[in-house]
Amino acid sequence: MGAIRTTCAYCGVGCGISAKVTGARSLTIAGDMAHPANNGRLCSKGTHLGETVGLEGRLLHPMLGDRQATWDEALDRVSQAIAATVADHGPESVAFYVSGQLLTEDYYAVNKLAKGFIGTPHIDTNSRLCMASAVAAYNRAFGEDVVPCSYDDLDCADLILLVGSNTAWCHPVIWQRIEQARERRGAKLVVIDPRRTETAEQADLHIPVAPDGDIALFNALLASMAEAGEVDHAFLRDRCDVRKDFFANLKNAVPGIPADLFRKLAKLVAERPRMVTLFSQGANQSVCGTDKGNAIINLHLATGRINRHGAGPFSITGQPNAMGGREVGGLSSTLACHLGFSPEERADVAAFWQTSSLCNGPGLKAVDLFRAVHAGKIKFLWIMATNPAVSMPDAGFVREALAKCPTVVVSDILTDTDTARFADIRLPALGWGEKDGTVTNSERRISRQRRLFAAPGEARADWSIIAEVGRRLGHGDAFGWETPHAVFCEYAAMTALSARHGKLLDLTHWADCTPGAYQAMEPFQWGGEHPLAKRFPTSDGRARLVRVQAPAAKSSDAWPLRLNTGRYRDQWHTMTRTGFSPRLAAHRREPLLEVHPDDAAKHGLVDGGLARTETPYGTAVFRVSLCDGALPGQVFTPMHWTDVTGSMGRTGRLANPQTDPHSGQPGFKDTPARIEPVEPDWRAFLATTVIPETMPVDTYWSRSRISAGWLYEIAGEGTFAIDTLLPPGKISEAVDHKRGMRRIVATNADGALVAALFLTRSGMLPPRDWIAAELGKNAAHAAEWLAGRPAQPAPDRGPIVCICHDVGEQQILAAMADGAQSQADVGARTCAGTNCGSCRPIISRLLEENRSAIKEAAQ
Repeated sequence: MGAIRTTCAYCGVGCGISAKVTGARSLTIAGDMAHPANNGRLCSKGTHLGETVGLEGRLLHPMLGDRQATWDEALDRVSQAIAATVADHGPESVAFYVSGQLLTEDYYAVNKLAKGFIGTPHIDTNSRLCMASAVAAYNRAFGEDVVPCSYDDLDCADLILLVGSNTAWCHPVIWQRIEQARERRGAKLVVIDPRRTETAEQADLHIPVAPDGDIALFNALLASMAEAGEVDHAFLRDRCDVRKDFFANLKNAVPGIPADLFRKLAKLVAERPRMVTLFSQGANQSVCGTDKGNAIINLHLATGRINRHGAGPFSITGQPNAMGGREVGGLSSTLACHLGFSPEERADVAAFWQTSSLCNGPGLKAVDLFRAVHAGKIKFLWIMATNPAVSMPDAGFVREALAKCPTVVVSDILTDTDTARFADIRLPALGWGEKDGTVTNSERRISRQRRLFAAPGEARADWSIIAEVGRRLGHGDAFGWETPHAVFCEYAAMTALSARHGKLLDLTHWADCTPGAYQAMEPFQWGGEHPLAKRFPTSDGRARLVRVQAPAAKSSDAWPLRLNTGRYRDQWHTMTRTGFSPRLAAHRREPLLEVHPDDAAKHGLVDGGLARTETPYGTAVFRVSLCDGALPGQVFTPMHWTDVTGSMGRTGRLANPQTDPHSGQPGFKDTPARIEPVEPDWRAFLATTVIPETMPVDTYWSRSRISAGWLYEIAGEGTFAIDTLLPPGKISEAVDHKRGMRRIVATNADGALVAALFLTRSGMLPPRDWIAAELGKNAAHAAEWLAGRPAQPAPDRGPIVCICHDVGEQQILAAMADGAQSQADVGARTCAGTNCGSCRPIISRLLEENRSAIKEAAQ
């Protein structure tokens, strides 16, 4: 079979992939050179997609509780539960919580069933947690959720502002375009972020705003531009609606930002009108995220830096189809196809769908939806392709809500997730490589995801599951689709309603496409490069400058720190896919608490130790990582770990559930917190080919994937029969009573290593990499395994820096010692940094440290 062109499963960049199937569940991955989103580039996650397509842990059959069921039995149970719930409690007692992992066809089907035929407005998406504030800001400014930019604008920008985005880690392919713009045209890069991230380290200017300080910063920039005569009065007069007193109270200063640093920023902004502002979760995930978005948009509108090449306010989405969900109504705040709930819009939608059961108005947003579940107002909840028991803020409360709900249905690809543990009915869905449909990326580009593998077990497409339920509920004609092509054509036809109501979303030229044309669809961008160039889709065709005010600073003696949360470079959401990749797991094997050394000293923390982090909403335990990039008074934890992959490192326990009043997006980036050390009696690690059936209660543990199994880090108090974690096999053991050290290895009948367990009370544990790599082998002598090292030690590669090419820090330092003086030199000698580029900031740091060391030695 030749290469199949498809689209990546991860972030909103929407990279094209060229995949070759090489076996029943194996493939090779390359970037699609013809896809305009990435032109052949891929990040580390996309590069290693082939490691995540196996069937380990897959849900392959419908399940009623713990019992396998037939599809007919399961779908009958779902349909009967919906019908009974509506009959007894009304349609608004039914809710759906869906995901940016769904394809557009899936999204369209579930939105139609919920809002159009069950009659409940309560369908929301985990995209609410990512970019709902950007949606609200665009709607307030432009009259429609329209991203006004394209990736090509980055190629011709002279100034790029990154707001709340660690782009080098979270959107590495975009980062490569930024790097090229800097190399080719001398574009300047400014990073606005409380943390000195890997991206900020590479910037021409880093502005370390306080949490939620973005509004004050952009208001001050606008005031500075007005004073400098950089406001485009003609554009404001002809294209915008501006209050007369709009500029009156803007202050040309930012609390906490030195005046000279602000002047440097203002000078760059004034001198470089080709300016793109990329804003992401750091801006959106805030209780004032919508106002942040509008502060950014205000600056672009007031200076006329929009609707032209190299300029515009550009929201970068987190998920592969967050945009597709926005288009078809996956958010509870819209009806479908960018339409709202006015009488005219409702009438047109009801006529198009031919329904008399259309919901009456907007539904509950994600946080409020789970509050309604907890309060008993929602009796039936269907969760699709997401893990809210982990990813929602105040996740302990969400778990209480799930436990209370009379009927919870979960459609997912995995048998065991934190959310699936609360399900009454589990439905096996298709995953990436099995799905067939479309996605929309951050620049409004629609691409095909194409099927690579046959459906495993009895798994089905989400749109097909929804259609079956719709037919069982008596709506057969409305849900008679037999292919995703048919669903897409209906959605495309429905966008005629958008145009009728003055919106820009228009896919009607695809409404009559043939199956062959759908299969051969090339990536295309609705609205063109700059969709707002001719008009803004407001009632009068003019954009709005929205007056926004900076929030008051927050402080508390009881909660002296501010918790920020986010992603790691090589993991994705709750690791239900990336957690199966040994390569991706190598970057961060445990969830880390990043803390400034001064704060660590103040609170008694040591690098590599454990720390308890507490907020008003819960507690969690993390491995401590001292980090100069953190501002004093702030700490950072990752979002990825779950109860499946660890016992105590769930950031969702901690996050602030308060929401933005306009968007309903929760404030993940600024939660009051405090920290304290955790001092266990003993520490251990376990490398094993078999996941233990049970893990010790009230003990810290975290697991990550390795090539032949799993690596566990464990720590606890008191005594525990730790031998019970070992799989069956021949046991060899060495004990050092003085240091409380035990070393145990288990081998199978063939003499191959199946597990190695090292525990100490006061000594040092050996390095993990070599013994982990020995799993499944029988080449080493038992004495070497018990020692945790080979008789002839291999060269130490150091921590892995480049996941794509498996290059360690010591290898890079060796290349520098051999004369490498630049990124290109390091790449030529080691290949590090030559694929996705997300490791280049680390390489740059090592190069700079090496130059400084050489300079000091010379002096």
